Amino acid sequence: MRIASTATAYPPFYFTQEEVVATLKKYWDKGMENAAVLERLFSRTGVDGRYFARPLEEYYALDTWGKTNNVWIEVALELGEKAIDCVLKQAGVARDQVGALFFVSVTGVASPSVDARLVNKMGLNPHIKRNPIFGLGCVAGAAGLARAADYVRAYPDQVAILLSVELCSLTWQREDVTVANLIGSGLFGDGAAAVLVAGAETNLRGPKIVASTAVFYPDTERVMGWDISEKGFNLVLSPDVPMVVRENLGGNVDAFLAGQGLKRSDIGTWIMHTGGPKVLDATAESLDLLNGELDGSWAALRRVGNLSSASVLVVLDDVMKHNRPPRGTRSILAAMGPGFCAEMLLLEW
Repeated sequence: MRIASTATAYPPFYFTQEEVVATLKKYWDKGMENAAVLERLFSRTGVDGRYFARPLEEYYALDTWGKTNNVWIEVALELGEKAIDCVLKQAGVARDQVGALFFVSVTGVASPSVDARLVNKMGLNPHIKRNPIFGLGCVAGAAGLARAADYVRAYPDQVAILLSVELCSLTWQREDVTVANLIGSGLFGDGAAAVLVAGAETNLRGPKIVASTAVFYPDTERVMGWDISEKGFNLVLSPDVPMVVRENLGGNVDAFLAGQGLKRSDIGTWIMHTGGPKVLDATAESLDLLNGELDGSWAALRRVGNLSSASVLVVLDDVMKHNRPPRGTRSILAAMGPGFCAEMLLLEW
């Protein structure tokens, strides 16, 4: 199994943190007595700017879940088509040659799902195997990549696409001025990413997916996720997230590598979910990565914010296009998310 190509796609609306803060002071006109709290939280996110599904002034009118979810469907289709076309063009693969489509998101819902609508919109193979996955959150980029690899392992003459679309700004809750929602509004952004995964019997080349694993942490449901009500998505974000990362990730990676006869020193590149500053610091501490190994993740966070499931794929895309390691280098690609859980893959370039 190989990663043949990667792509990202973003809405046309990009705003700096300063512009977002100015808008949200008006957006939260009730219950936002201390605007300095908002400014302080935003300044600590490590984000310079982010893409948004709509111009900031249009969010005032999105006052029901139905309205925001309709925008989610519309923009998800636009970005999904762009990302899929890009990975196909890079690899020289036609639309009707895709055997399976894995779609991951946690910021909106649709039935028929977005992947089904893209089959119609793009004229994809009517025999394509669709796999919509909802609820995995930030971990879904790594998890979806692993599932796509499993598919082409079973069908080595085929190619599969993983598509992630996350429009986090459409989950904002105007009446929710909890710290979790304020942090989320300053950290998460909008965007999409796609990966084309090729079976061993195709003629496509790229880094090899050697192995993957998943780890579930029992009784951690309230660490991260959503509370869903008639108003939409309310962010669950425990301050314990960095602690969970710090206490578990290093041991999980070591166990995974040991199963492949490897150790951390055999890994030349680390492709990690961007999380936030505290999560990235915890990741570095847990894995003893103190010499710039996570610079790619920090750069993605600054540039576009945390894109939930798409984040680790944004980092992968940057490595694929701008920072490819030497032939034979091994990489770990990993993310953590609701459950609480971790997914990781071993790559070889």
